Amino acid sequence: MFKVFVEVNADRPKLYLNLYWHMHQPDYRDLVTNEYVLPWTYLHAIKDYSDMVYHLEVNPKARVTFNFVPILLEQLEDYAQQVKQNTIRDPLLALLIKENLTDISNSECHLIVQSCFKSHHEKMLSPFPHYQRLLQMYQLVEPMMTNDQFHYLSGQYKADLLVWYHLAWCGESLRRTNPVVQALMAKGVLFTYEERVQLYGVIAETISDLIPRYKALMQSGQIEISTTPYYHPILPLLLDFKSTLDAMPDAPLPESKGYAGGQSRSVAHILSAKKAHEHYFGATPRGMWPAEGAVSHAALSLMAEHHVDWAATGQSVLANSLLKSQLNADNKQDYLYQPYRVTNGQSDILCFFRDDQLSDKIGFEYAKMHTHDAVTDFVQTLEHIHASNSNNTSKIVSVILDGENAWEYFPYNGFYFLSELYEVLANHPDIVMTTFSDIVDMYQSSNAVNEGLSAPILPQIAAGSWVYGTFSTWVGSKDKNLAWDLLCAAKKTYDTVLDKSVLSKQQREAAERQLAICEGSDWFWWFGDYNSSDSVASFDQLYRRNLINLYKLLDQPVPEVLHHRISTGGGNADNAGTMRRGQE
Repeated sequence: MFKVFVEVNADRPKLYLNLYWHMHQPDYRDLVTNEYVLPWTYLHAIKDYSDMVYHLEVNPKARVTFNFVPILLEQLEDYAQQVKQNTIRDPLLALLIKENLTDISNSECHLIVQSCFKSHHEKMLSPFPHYQRLLQMYQLVEPMMTNDQFHYLSGQYKADLLVWYHLAWCGESLRRTNPVVQALMAKGVLFTYEERVQLYGVIAETISDLIPRYKALMQSGQIEISTTPYYHPILPLLLDFKSTLDAMPDAPLPESKGYAGGQSRSVAHILSAKKAHEHYFGATPRGMWPAEGAVSHAALSLMAEHHVDWAATGQSVLANSLLKSQLNADNKQDYLYQPYRVTNGQSDILCFFRDDQLSDKIGFEYAKMHTHDAVTDFVQTLEHIHASNSNNTSKIVSVILDGENAWEYFPYNGFYFLSELYEVLANHPDIVMTTFSDIVDMYQSSNAVNEGLSAPILPQIAAGSWVYGTFSTWVGSKDKNLAWDLLCAAKKTYDTVLDKSVLSKQQREAAERQLAICEGSDWFWWFGDYNSSDSVASFDQLYRRNLINLYKLLDQPVPEVLHHRISTGGGNADNAGTMRRGQE
């Protein structure tokens, strides 16, 4: 059994733990062709989203908060509809159930070999000898495949590669509970068409069941689900490029003076997110994770004005805000482990700040440790925070990170780590697993003052994100600024066309939707030399395609600049093309 390292003291207040898992994928569809360009939504669905809900289902005493970005939910629902209608618009998934793989086109062959080795090799390819041999065979014949000719790859080879790629992406919960997955992994080679169809059936069922499974846990009160502005935009930058200067006073800004109509666009993302949340989960979200934890006083006030009770961001934002407000933050215990009230004088919102050290340990360090040692370290850190509490006010610890990408670096997709972590935390005598709305209710209750619960007002917010406390990941470099200038130019064209009232209602809605996609944060993140060239190329192309589609929907000439790459990358990121970053 796990050892409790602090003596139980009935007089000491509890420590409240907010575990917050953020689920996000950008829109990978070309909305003109209605085809998926990249497969990451359905792959993360069968691996991480299915595993994460499974751990809560088998640990009913554990309580956490999930955040689902609406555009991710929309894609999950879209995949479920494709299955029902038998019209698969994801080319890689369609190839899995294509009966004849011998006579497919060169472009389809290229898609298979370029896609099916994109996984974390140490944890997702090397453990499987049959999958590893497929890679070795490809490496042998690749020098002989000139001009994208795939003569040396048989239909059976492509079938086996497609099956193993999808098996490697199956979550650990599927591997342990699903007989089809278990039988295919045991067989290992020479997969038949019928077996590929069976695997597709598992994938289809898993995706279709995801939203109902999370909704059931929400309705039972075991989890809370929050939302994000619909297409994951950086709200502070939509509102004001100069907010960048709060944490980066010397940063170069885009040539455009600002994003025209940023206020109304931000409101549109917030309102559509709330509406979508009600559609998928049958309830109004009380909390909102700003995309990338990016906040400013204006952005938080906008959320408060639209009846969002709470938001969350990074520890560095709080540290910078306290300095800006000239408040004393010498003692970490005095400032981090409590929510703060942000107000514009009329509307208030409670803001929580992540413990960067604990969050990053899960995201970056614990995958390299033995499970028991990692869980012990995490719990001991919480116990130390609890033991050092010298007053009668409970500490609120917020651990916030990506709910999908980190597990790829853990053995068995983090199965043993999450299982033991939830079990230990749920049974700890001094640690209470809770949700953000529970804490909000606690601070707003009639007994809050008597219990010493009073969220201090944070007079000023230093605009920034959960990455370094700045916006450097999305603005401030040549490539990123160019991407913003291209978006600003497209927005001006959009405004001009709409002012002329020449579009039908359907055309206006299609153009607005396309604009909203272009406003997402992901495109700007990928522009930079810290990412691999292959990764940057994929997202660069998709971003420019989205802008081109916007001009076409507006029936306007496409600027020549959109036919040229914005960024080339050049970094050596591990697992290029599949991972975003450990902390998101």
